[in-house]
Amino acid sequence: MHHIEACLQPQSQYQTVTTGLDRVPWPYRALPDVNLDEVELATTFLGRRLAAPVLIGAMTGGAERAGTINRNLAVAAQRLGLGMMLGSQRVMLERPEVAGTFRVRDVAPDVLLVGNLGAAQFGLGYGVPEALRAVRDVGADALAIHANPLQEAMQAGGDTRWRGLLERLSDVIPALPFPALLKEVGHGLDVTTAHAAAGAGFAALDVAGAGGTSWARVEQLVRHGGVRSPDLCELGIPTAQALREVHAALPGMPLVASGGIRTGLDAARALALGAQVVAVARPLLEPALDSADAAEAWLSAFLRELGVALFVGGHGSVDDLRPALERPLSVSR
Repeated sequence: MHHIEACLQPQSQYQTVTTGLDRVPWPYRALPDVNLDEVELATTFLGRRLAAPVLIGAMTGGAERAGTINRNLAVAAQRLGLGMMLGSQRVMLERPEVAGTFRVRDVAPDVLLVGNLGAAQFGLGYGVPEALRAVRDVGADALAIHANPLQEAMQAGGDTRWRGLLERLSDVIPALPFPALLKEVGHGLDVTTAHAAAGAGFAALDVAGAGGTSWARVEQLVRHGGVRSPDLCELGIPTAQALREVHAALPGMPLVASGGIRTGLDAARALALGAQVVAVARPLLEPALDSADAAEAWLSAFLRELGVALFVGGHGSVDDLRPALERPLSVSR
């Protein structure tokens, strides 16, 4: 549970880089011609209907406390009609006795549930069988494959042999009977990688930009008790920039916006930049350690903020933002 404790520390967050979302203009309409209580947040992602364009982001698993977090988050997701990503399931595949910390279908039978494996593992022998186990053993609907080279480079014994990985993924992804997402972990998805992922058959991309939790910082906190390479730990593509660039390069690709999404207005701006849904993780960690009710309360406030942002912007629904995606909002410098 050292990673959870590290994530709760202020030093785990980017110190000099921001998401850039605060510089994305948001319209204000004094006469919005919309009723707040009629603003429609529902949308569709990976073929599943969501009550709002929000996923609970990938966090944890493998220990008793992690299992409590996952179950509390899953209950909140079920109550609110949201999606949920699981934390990395490598530990579950290698130690089947901890699989229960990832299993949440009994409390969240209807949510869009996304499993999670590290990209590096596919360069070290993982293939279709491991991907199938990760999804089927927890009853997930899709699989996220996370790309985290900087995190691995900062980790004691991290996996840093990535040559040939794209070719390997290009063999695996088309053979899967469920959608796969490529996701960064908070240092940003670049256009070159996004193009390669599209060619490999990924169904969606999570840009996971810089500006929130720096997993390079987290690994240094776990490894050394402090951050010894602060400049390296600040590397990454800010969330707003990653969204704008990847959407422009691949306008038809479904995008998840994560990395420093903290408010409903952040979410609204990310949707206007091209995201189909947003994912939130770190702000939910403390509530999830408390209870499902606390996690639900945080998410409910977040969803209300998103609804108010759409209301004052004159948007009656999330879908009203779609035409704007043909002319993505610029980011003020």
